[in-house]
Amino acid sequence: MPNRTDLANAIRALSMDAVQQANSGHPGMPMGMADIAEVLWNDNLKHNPANPRWADRDRFVLSNGHGSMLLYSLLHLSGYDLPMSELRNFRQLHSKTPGHPEYGETPGVETTTGPLGQGIANAVGMALAEKVLANRFNRGGHTVVDHHTWVFLGDGCLMEGVSHEACSLAGRFGLGKLIAFWDDNGISIDGEVEGWFTDDTPARFEAYGWQVIRGVDGHDAVELQQAIDTARAENARPTLICARTVIGFGSPNKQGTEATHGAPLGADEVAATRTNLGWSHPPFEIPSEIAAAWDARNAGAQAEAAWREKFEAYRRDFAGLAEEFERRMSGALPDDWAERSTEILSELQSTGGDVATRKSSQIALNAFGPLLPELIGGSADLAGSNNTIWSGSVDVNEGTEGGNYIYFGVREFGMTAICNGLALHGGFIPYNATFLVFSDYARNAVRMSALLPVRNIHVYTHDSIGLGEDGPTHQPVEHVASLRLIPNLQVWRPCDTVESAVAWKAAIENSAPTALVFTRQGLPHQPRSTAQLENVARGGYLLKEADGGADALILASGSEIGLAVAAAEELSAQGIRVSVVSMPNPDLFRQQEQAYRDSVLPPAVRARVAVEAGVSACWAGLVGDHGQVIGVDRFGASAPAKALFEHYGLTVANVSRAVRESLAAAQDN
Repeated sequence: MPNRTDLANAIRALSMDAVQQANSGHPGMPMGMADIAEVLWNDNLKHNPANPRWADRDRFVLSNGHGSMLLYSLLHLSGYDLPMSELRNFRQLHSKTPGHPEYGETPGVETTTGPLGQGIANAVGMALAEKVLANRFNRGGHTVVDHHTWVFLGDGCLMEGVSHEACSLAGRFGLGKLIAFWDDNGISIDGEVEGWFTDDTPARFEAYGWQVIRGVDGHDAVELQQAIDTARAENARPTLICARTVIGFGSPNKQGTEATHGAPLGADEVAATRTNLGWSHPPFEIPSEIAAAWDARNAGAQAEAAWREKFEAYRRDFAGLAEEFERRMSGALPDDWAERSTEILSELQSTGGDVATRKSSQIALNAFGPLLPELIGGSADLAGSNNTIWSGSVDVNEGTEGGNYIYFGVREFGMTAICNGLALHGGFIPYNATFLVFSDYARNAVRMSALLPVRNIHVYTHDSIGLGEDGPTHQPVEHVASLRLIPNLQVWRPCDTVESAVAWKAAIENSAPTALVFTRQGLPHQPRSTAQLENVARGGYLLKEADGGADALILASGSEIGLAVAAAEELSAQGIRVSVVSMPNPDLFRQQEQAYRDSVLPPAVRARVAVEAGVSACWAGLVGDHGQVIGVDRFGASAPAKALFEHYGLTVANVSRAVRESLAAAQDN
């Protein structure tokens, strides 16, 4: 009968062997945290290897994702669909064992980790999801939402600012089912961390409102289980277990040093480690008795079966709630969503007024929110400016069944990563909001939402020099273009209430993330036919078609649509026929079939001008060789918005001039 050390050594052996075979990777953390992982996974984790998507499973997040072989070893040993051949193929092309864990690539991986600190932030979102779902669905003595979120994290995660943001919020939210293990090994890539990381980490977490369990021996199963029991008993606070470990545990010549952190041990040291651990088995070979002791498939099946029995009893008493829970966890939208959302768009087209699109966004939320109990979100201390509170918003901290609004405070990065966690957990469509210029603070979490990808709606207001007097520090010029460069991220910059609602609808229906970009300043409502309204969802369409065919086109997005329409009307009075193309989502437009694109941008019409209050680079391919782009290719200035638009040439006169010049260039060639 294998003992706990034998079981933990299986992790160590697989980890060092896979890294050695790949000649790349991080063996030190898996070897150091193997004992913690063994106690957690064998005696405490609620999961079913045969169904990695079971709704009430515990979530396990490896925030220190460079130690990926720890997780792959655990998944293989406990019975997930991750055969030994995949461990042998560690870090190789198309394997299910990439260098860092990737959501969707490997069964049992709950989130993509690697950028340090984001894993713990995702875990905060998962734990928040569990709490809010429990408040909504647990009724009448039925507990159908009841699981923990477990996190492994290292010194690097704790140094990253995003961990401060997220963990502070976790304490405020009272996430009692969030339990984190700090791998306190004193080593990072550059060596002993005392040269650059001397924080009183336990005191820091106590200040956040966490329960902190200090000085746990990370290689002592008894101490570890006692710490876990203490953590489970605390319902009102998250818990940090401070586990002292030896990085590269078992390596006789390298343990406790940075030499084990990010490089293979080397063939000789691997052999010496085998001898030191008493592990006599060949590489990638797990003895049958150890494999059997790790196998969690039967226990997992029993755990899920017991929950399903509880859920059927719940269904008999609360049929409507059971149906809603299943729908939300599946990610499906309500059955009447398509019909009712389309009706809303038609109504807004007939009733829309001249308002800022940040207000239009709130109008859309008020219209769509009652249809979507899964909608949850908030703002980074800018709720009133971002207009993210709608008529049905309820603060999640009230702990009621209707909780759906989160006050994130000034934590753009943490907010966005937490919302990634909410999306990953399931049961929610999260949105997060700030000024567009501060999307830079959240950038890597936005990128992660696209890399995963998950449905996370990024709401960004005050989108240009139209912000005005706050000046260049607050005026985004490069941000829209920069966001458009991120793969899998849909970026919408709507021009009025109708386009704003279409953008929200598209974001809600999108399985990947979306950025919605809105103005501070008021914009005119645009008339549209039924066909034009339908075409908004294509990302670009003919908003104003010239009588008798166009001599030139003006392309624009967002706040510049009104300018484009005014310029077209001025030119029309001069006998120049100009069509206006609204392009709220240029990338989506580029994905349409060629025939549609040619109907919007006729190849024969070579005189084209694009207008957008931001850097001009992304428009060049749409205006062609004879076109012009009027943009803002430098930083802004502090002044009233009207003065700034005139200063930077975003005027009817300048657009009209550019159209005439483009016409002349096209005629000369």
